[in-house]
Amino acid sequence: MDLRQLEYFTEVAKQSNFTKAALTLHISQPSLSKTIKKLETDLGTPLFYRESKQLRLTDAGEAFLVGTKKVLQAFENLTSELNDVVDLKQGEIKIGIPPIIGATFYSKLISNYKEAYPSIDIKLTEVGSNKIKHGVAEGELDIGLICNLPIQQENFEIIKLVKDPLVLIVHKDNPLSEKETIDFSHIEKEPLIMYRQDFSLHDKIIEACGKLDFYPNIVCESSQKDFMVEMVEAKLGVALLPSKICSQINNEKIIAIPFKNPAVNLELGMIWKKDRYLSHAVRKFIAMSEY
Repeated sequence: MDLRQLEYFTEVAKQSNFTKAALTLHISQPSLSKTIKKLETDLGTPLFYRESKQLRLTDAGEAFLVGTKKVLQAFENLTSELNDVVDLKQGEIKIGIPPIIGATFYSKLISNYKEAYPSIDIKLTEVGSNKIKHGVAEGELDIGLICNLPIQQENFEIIKLVKDPLVLIVHKDNPLSEKETIDFSHIEKEPLIMYRQDFSLHDKIIEACGKLDFYPNIVCESSQKDFMVEMVEAKLGVALLPSKICSQINNEKIIAIPFKNPAVNLELGMIWKKDRYLSHAVRKFIAMSEY
C-alpha cells in the first residue's frame, strides 16, 4: 500500500465512478481499476459495491475512507511544514556566542539574518569559546561564534571572520598611560583583570606570558567586558581588550595603549561540526556570514 493507491481510492470514492475519477487523475480507466482491485486484494476485503450505474462504498470502504483522508491530510501537513522549513518560513538555529565580544562583533550579522528571515527562531547561548566548541562537537549547538579558532580542525568546519589585536587599557593615572605603545612584557608587574578560564583568550594570554618567562599577576577573572572596564576605572588593575571594543569605550579615565608587536590577537570565527547535517536555516546563516 502506498500514497498513490490512497489518492486513487479517495478520488474514486469522491466521483463514485471509475471513468470520471480516471479523467481527474489523468490516468487510464483500466489502470485505475487495476490499482483499486490490487488495494482490495491487499486489504482482503472489497471497498466498493460495483453496481451498474455507479459505485458505492462498502462498510469496509467507508471506514477505510475515513482513515485514508486522515493519512493524506497528515502527509499534506507534513509536506507543507517541510516546504516551510526549506523556504525558511520556520526553523530554529542554536548559536553559541561569547559574552565579552559577541554583541560588538556579531550583532549586525544576527540582526540582518532576523530581518531577512523573521520566522526563524534564533536561540543564543552566552558562554566562553571553550564551552562553545564543546557544545558544537556534542551537537548541542548548531553554530559556534568563537574567539581564537581551534588549532585542531578535524571535528569542525571553520570560517575566519575577524582578526583584532588586544590592547592594554589602564587608568589615566597609571604611569603606562604616558606611553604611545608598549611591549607585552610591561604587564608582568601589573595587576591584571583577566578573562575567566573557560575563555580561550585566557589560555592565549597565559601562553603569551609564558613565552616571555613570566606568569601574569591575576587579581580578578571575569566574563563581562563592562565589569573589566569598571575595575580598571577603579584603579584595581589593567585589562586586555580587543581594539574594536576599546574604540567604543567612552570614558576619559580609561586609556587604551596598543602593543608594538601584538602578542595576542582576538581571532573571531564561526564553527560547525564537520559531517553533520545542516538545516536550510543554518546553511543560510553561514552563507550570510561570508559576505
